[in-house]
Amino acid sequence: MENLWSDRQAQAAASQGADAGIGEELALRLYSARLLGQDRTLVLHGGGNVSLKAQIQDPMGDVLPAMYIKGSGCDMARLEAAGIPAVRLEPLRRLRTLPELDDLGMVSLLRGNLLDAHMNAQGPDPSVETLLHAFLPAAYVDHTHASAVLALTDQADGMAICAEVFGEHAAVASYAMSGLALAKAVIEAYEGQPGCRGVILSKHGLVSFGASAAASYRNMIDLVDMAERHVSWGRSKVFPVADLPASLPSVAQIGPILRSVLAREDNSLPGGYRRLVLDHRGDEAVMNFVNGQALSRYSQAGVVTPDHAIRTKGWPAILPAPDSTDLTGFADAAAKAVSDYTANYQAYFERHKSADTLMLDPLPNVILVPGVGLFAAARTWGNAAIVADIAECAISVIGAAEALGRFESISEDDLFDIEYWSLEQAKLGHGTEPEFAGHVVAVTGGAGAIGAATAKAFAAKGAVVVVLDLDGAKASEVAATFGGLGLACDVTDGASVGTVFERICTTYGGIDIVVSNAGAAWQGKIGEVEDDLLRQSFELNFFAHQLIAKTAVRIMQQQGTGGVLLFNASKQAVNPGPDFGPYGLPKAATLSLMRQYAVDYGDQGIRSNAVNADRIRSGLLTDTMVADRSKARGVSEANYMAGNLLGREVTAEDVAQAFVDLARAEKTTGAAITVDGGNIAAALR
Repeated sequence: MENLWSDRQAQAAASQGADAGIGEELALRLYSARLLGQDRTLVLHGGGNVSLKAQIQDPMGDVLPAMYIKGSGCDMARLEAAGIPAVRLEPLRRLRTLPELDDLGMVSLLRGNLLDAHMNAQGPDPSVETLLHAFLPAAYVDHTHASAVLALTDQADGMAICAEVFGEHAAVASYAMSGLALAKAVIEAYEGQPGCRGVILSKHGLVSFGASAAASYRNMIDLVDMAERHVSWGRSKVFPVADLPASLPSVAQIGPILRSVLAREDNSLPGGYRRLVLDHRGDEAVMNFVNGQALSRYSQAGVVTPDHAIRTKGWPAILPAPDSTDLTGFADAAAKAVSDYTANYQAYFERHKSADTLMLDPLPNVILVPGVGLFAAARTWGNAAIVADIAECAISVIGAAEALGRFESISEDDLFDIEYWSLEQAKLGHGTEPEFAGHVVAVTGGAGAIGAATAKAFAAKGAVVVVLDLDGAKASEVAATFGGLGLACDVTDGASVGTVFERICTTYGGIDIVVSNAGAAWQGKIGEVEDDLLRQSFELNFFAHQLIAKTAVRIMQQQGTGGVLLFNASKQAVNPGPDFGPYGLPKAATLSLMRQYAVDYGDQGIRSNAVNADRIRSGLLTDTMVADRSKARGVSEANYMAGNLLGREVTAEDVAQAFVDLARAEKTTGAAITVDGGNIAAALR
């Protein structure tokens, strides 16, 4: 393991801290914490913690011993001063004499000893490992879940292995629950070997310490390096591989099937289902793991560190290897595997629950598919990615542990205690979910004014949004504003559309809502327009809508959870304007197309609706177009844009809101709503 400490960068961090009113010691504490947090083999997604003991002035002006401690759930890779509150040290050290301390009591004591409780009222709670840091005497203390160390500790004789590997450099503490029990185990191990540079936590991780940020960081890196050298860290092929079907399906073929078996009916949610978004992983190490002959043994042996249980549960679901010649059979087998998983999880819960314990969602968060890879499932893609990262970490640890000996986790009793520990669950947060959580939305013409506004509107409601546009760079620019995916797509080309939807299924598992918005306006008197121009308009303004819709419907049928087709029609479809036939005729056909999809697929829960918008400033209705249409109607440009019953110009955001409203209209299909400020000639029933 490489030591990334830089004196130049450390000095820069200290200087920046001084400019922000932060002392040098704390600035260096934050610098070294971020160094640790940036290494995925040490810390993942809010894990680990760091501290600094210092003399701090309290609100009354007295100087007293205190400790800065990372806030629970804060990300070390981006740790700032607000995420490392200060607590009074001496009252916490006195807690070592207690025989035990319950969760409520510990939280109360930690928050009660915040140095500025008023300022920190809305901040993070001090880490659940605060007492561990407080009991150790060193000024700087670092705690990580280093993967190579876990590979050593996660053995039946892990403590003996660690004692041999680390010798005088690190003491070894037996497994204990985080909180007072672990803090006491660590300080006792340290006092039994006072010259050590760190303490190995059995089946949990390690702690390093030192008189300076650089020393504590160096000790962490040195100890992890010892572990990596012993386990020959980084091998990707560890497991003998099982026989697999000769014809394996793609990730894109498997994703919709998994979303189908993981979906649950819930009429309180849009679309009537609780949907999950998937994240797939399939590098060499993952594939060696999921294809292993003994997968059913080592993958079900438990978590590699207790901190992972709140994200991944105690074990993944294993599906049979799929054969691309019988995906229907695989779908049935996948449904049974998920059903068996939930039954096993419910039995696990019943074995350990107390009277007031409420069961978490029994569906698997991690799904292993031999021949295809690892899938993580969550209500948002961000959370799915976190689960996938942690599952990949587990694969690397289990692989290293199995190469060394035989992977062994904590007991089932300990697993349940940590999974249902309120202080660990608090790291996840339990706020109200956004309305379209779990939905995957694609918007064509997404780099234009209406498309971009629509994409942003769905993203604001919690959907995963894919922006499609002929200009892929601009699609990516729009998607970057809300963390979505931008892809180049020629909606008139079947190969391009097929490739894009395959990418969507590979990336997120499927599709739930499609906004078919791409279009362009051609003008001319219908009796004089060239046939090629009219055909060109029909290709983009009609046939492209059909190509997008039929491709999406195939995926929606595989998912079995319905779906939503939304078309950008136009008021030209029902109220044609002069010299605008080349645009209005295919739009009229698209309006009929929308209704046909409503008729043909309503029994499968797929709704189809349209928005008839008029006079929206966009790439279609440019300033030049506004001038031309104003002239054609014999009015000023201002009067043309506000030429409606309300006398107000309609914006792209108004159209976007209409698409969102139609997506949530559970019992509306075959409908077209006007967004034009009021135009009776274009009004529908």
